[in-house]
Amino acid sequence: MSSIENLKSFDPFADTGDDDTQPTNYIHIRIQQRNGRKTLTTVQGLPDEYDLKKITKVLKKDFACNGNIVKDEELGQVIQLQGDQRLKVMEFLTSQLALQKKNIKIHGF
Repeated sequence: MSSIENLKSFDPFADTGDDDTQPTNYIHIRIQQRNGRKTLTTVQGLPDEYDLKKITKVLKKDFACNGNIVKDEELGQVIQLQGDQRLKVMEFLTSQLALQKKNIKIHGF
């Protein structure tokens, strides 16, 4: 009978140490359904060095939609925009603010 010794050889969940992914705070772009066809786009997790008021002002002007900043206890400050602006917001964040696409997550539908 062979004993089960190969369980000790490799732990797939062990920390390998070669972590090239530093703990990044992702930027989440979500869509929420309102009433009927109306939707809200929310942007959360933007780094603190950016002025959310100015970003919101530019997004509103560029996308021809209304928007505001909501303070949430858990999530911090969240930008809300009217309509489905997810792809436009991601394009803006990557081109204007030079944020990396891998740190932006788009959720919804």
